[in-house]
Amino acid sequence: KEQAAVVLGGDYLCTRILKAAALAKEGYVPLVVVSGPRAFGGHESDLTVKYAEEQGYAAALFRPYPHHFTSTAAEVRGIGDYLRANGISRIILVTSNYHTHRAARTFREANPGIFVRVVPAPDPSFSPSGWWKDREGRKTFLLEWTKTVAYWIGA
Repeated sequence: KEQAAVVLGGDYLCTRILKAAALAKEGYVPLVVVSGPRAFGGHESDLTVKYAEEQGYAAALFRPYPHHFTSTAAEVRGIGDYLRANGISRIILVTSNYHTHRAARTFREANPGIFVRVVPAPDPSFSPSGWWKDREGRKTFLLEWTKTVAYWIGA
């Protein structure tokens, strides 16, 4: 059984943390590790945890992981260190539906001893079955593919 859900940063709409909290409430994991880069004079993790609490989830469910990383690759290395230090070796990685492939691959490559199951959180600006039909979907797709190519070439 997975020991934690991990919410990657970039959750400005709080869809990732609410998906992870719902997984915990349903009994899939006992806790949620919330990654949070610096944002808005604090850390995103603190802001999203506060929002989840306002939606009725218990504060004890969350473990904020504030940091200063600026890339997914650096973020998942740091989270991996945190998980190993806390004896966690099986996780559900929760990220936006457009970000699952790159996030999972990056996490697994950086943390070979950690089992990773990926669960997508819905994103209101990206529909996997129709992203090409609107401007926001096309922009999200292009940005994610740009980041994927940059990851492949080591940029």
